[in-house]
Amino acid sequence: MQLDPRDVAAVARIIAAGINVVACTGRPFPGALPWTKRIGLDSPIICYQGAQVRTPAGEMLLDQGIQHDLAMEVIRFARERDLHIQAYSDDNLLVERDRPEAHEYADHAGMPINVVGDLDTAMGPTTPKLVIVAKREVLEALLPEVRRRWKGRLNAATSMPTYLEFTTIESDKANALAFLCKRMGITREQSVAAGDGRNDVSMIAWAGLGIAVEGSEPEVIAAADRTIPRPGHGGIQQVADLLIR
Repeated sequence: MQLDPRDVAAVARIIAAGINVVACTGRPFPGALPWTKRIGLDSPIICYQGAQVRTPAGEMLLDQGIQHDLAMEVIRFARERDLHIQAYSDDNLLVERDRPEAHEYADHAGMPINVVGDLDTAMGPTTPKLVIVAKREVLEALLPEVRRRWKGRLNAATSMPTYLEFTTIESDKANALAFLCKRMGITREQSVAAGDGRNDVSMIAWAGLGIAVEGSEPEVIAAADRTIPRPGHGGIQQVADLLIR
């Protein structure tokens, strides 16, 4: 929730060298936009775990939401276990109960909470993603189960240790990055991706150069070609030095 000025300066140096820099985040569009502005980006934003690609003005370039019936399978799964789950409609954060977990997420994302009577009727025909918010140990135990249960139908990954996020099987950061690279005329070999979450694994593995942040989960490190120090400790400066000769 903080930006180190040295990291922001390093991003500016990369952009000044003529390299396209894109924010690729699990955050909803309204929660991502303020940060991209602070970093100084004016490129399209990959948001909702890759389910959407939007311009800074909000124009939709890619939209791949979870179909209603499939989303309701996950929602019922969470309800049966008394887990907090949320959906989205028109960039609104939707929850059925006003729980502490909802406020934890809303405060982090910078979005208001919309308490609805029933996600079944409030969600609409699709939702960009679903998020279960719970303690880390709960989600670590749950992740293998949900991956087995919806294998080939949904992607499931943690973004933060307490967020378990679901998107369509077509929607992940790798597919969104591939879409955007094609649109921008950039080859896979010319792409670089850096991240620290399980939701970054596909993107890191897809890119010509995949970079993981030190201290990430083992599967993130395994997908990467190299590692960098965490934010505020020189990682982005190392990327800038690597890319700019």
